[in-house]
Amino acid sequence: MNYVARIALIVAYAVLALAALGRSSYQISTKLAEAPVPYLVSGVSAALYLVIAIALWKRWAGVALVGTAIELAGVLVVGTLGYVEPTWWADETVWTGYGSAYGWVPLVLPIVALVMLVRERRAVLSSSEPAPSSGDAR
Repeated sequence: MNYVARIALIVAYAVLALAALGRSSYQISTKLAEAPVPYLVSGVSAALYLVIAIALWKRWAGVALVGTAIELAGVLVVGTLGYVEPTWWADETVWTGYGSAYGWVPLVLPIVALVMLVRERRAVLSSSEPAPSSGDAR
């Protein structure tokens, strides 16, 4: 992954972490009893965004890959459940409506990150593989 793309992902995840942290901190500290599940989901998403940003910064590719996979699964599950059974969600989360309140960035970002991380992993693996021999070694 090139330097600019890595920095862009780090900044995007850091901004989402701050946004989700601000939202969830307010919700959890002032009205947790009203909708504990959505507010705690927003808190978990904030923590996950922070972990992914740090993993990208530190070049912990495995942690970033797992974190973005968990994030995408969370966005898809919460987004789908919000449409299938809206009564389960007394209020919105960062991932409600597949992240529509955040311009669908929570849906698009993990897809972009996963594509970039998988490409990077494949490039590293292919460059570390021994070259095939051109002749028969009998």
